[in-house]
Amino acid sequence: MQRRFGNLDDVWPAGLARRLGAMVYDGFLVAAIWLLITALHLFVVRQVLGLSAEQVGTGLVQVISLRLLLLAGAFAFFAFFWVRGGMTLGMQAWRLRVQTLDGCTISLGQSLVRLLVGGLSLAAFGLGYLWILIDAERRSWSDIASGTRVVVLPKPAK
Repeated sequence: MQRRFGNLDDVWPAGLARRLGAMVYDGFLVAAIWLLITALHLFVVRQVLGLSAEQVGTGLVQVISLRLLLLAGAFAFFAFFWVRGGMTLGMQAWRLRVQTLDGCTISLGQSLVRLLVGGLSLAAFGLGYLWILIDAERRSWSDIASGTRVVVLPKPAK
């Protein structure tokens, strides 16, 4: 169920610098999740399946399963935060929020589209994010494809 955010008149479209700052923060968190997933995968391969150290990572099933787990871990991280409250931990630090065009939390499907198109944007040498600089509404390819927008929240009142 989508939740509607309040004070929609107080937010404005996020620029490239803030988004990159939040990406760096979240990148460290995703890297930590990936380290944990890799350690668990290694434990299963070595202890449960009983493979020797020389056999780890040599089979196609091992490689594909680890890559799928890493993708699932990244998706779980972003989808959990985006669907729940519109902000990852990095986005909270930079006062950013992702929301639908009418100011609600995004859906799981929109999260998946954002993550996939975001990966393509990075793979295209960051062009999907540089698009923010030329788009009148400061939208990235992820925003356009998923029907969402990233906004800057005002500083909290003291």
